[in-house]
Amino acid sequence: MKEKLDITASIVLYNENLEELTKTVNCFLNIPLKKKLFLIDNTPKKKFQNIFKHEDITYIATGKNIGFGAGHNVVINSIKEVSNYHLILNPDVFFETNVILNLIKELEANDSLAMIAPKVLFPNGKHQYSCRRYPLISELLARRFFFLKSFFKQVIFKGTYRDKNLNKPFFAEYITGCFHLYNTEDFIKLNGFDERYFLYMEDVDICKKIDALGKKKLYYPNEEIVHVLKQGSSKNINLFLRHISSAIKYFSKWGI
Repeated sequence: MKEKLDITASIVLYNENLEELTKTVNCFLNIPLKKKLFLIDNTPKKKFQNIFKHEDITYIATGKNIGFGAGHNVVINSIKEVSNYHLILNPDVFFETNVILNLIKELEANDSLAMIAPKVLFPNGKHQYSCRRYPLISELLARRFFFLKSFFKQVIFKGTYRDKNLNKPFFAEYITGCFHLYNTEDFIKLNGFDERYFLYMEDVDICKKIDALGKKKLYYPNEEIVHVLKQGSSKNINLFLRHISSAIKYFSKWGI
């Protein structure tokens, strides 16, 4: 039997900044492990087809924009029985070589874990509140409408675990999806992301599915990454409507 890869990773591509993407790709390629990176190109014209040439990279063109979750799910059959760990990675995330090595050690040490994620920082060093409690409708509305923030300040405060010490590891309800490191076996059992979400809320949904699997998600701030974070739904009406649509699907599926 062929020996498994230590880790596989997938990045879904659409409207990417090439400089940021190249930096992200290199961060992964620099890991001293047996690895494979899948680049899933959701652009109709195969925009990223000839940009990255490396023996550890597999390029996949979907031919159309199938969305975030469905894009990552393209590789499910390619990683089954192939890797020990699988990384869901955004195209604007940067990290040091030892980050993934240390996260893998934590996964190996705890059989109850399906997924682990590090502390996330903005490029300016400020903290991103990437670990959260499952969202309330009021919290989602307050995040998108500035005039509501003062009314729901405490809801947002609690929803982002600001009542906890975020410098210590703990089992979070959900962790935003810019960087999810899974046991590959568990990612397969989860059947990846629910493809009914084109964009937004699929990271919350998969954390709910991890609960249903009887496993946990660990927020592990001993390791740090940098995430550019575009916050597109706050600036683009079409993305905002996508977010609303996904929220409706989420609450219809899991309840309020």
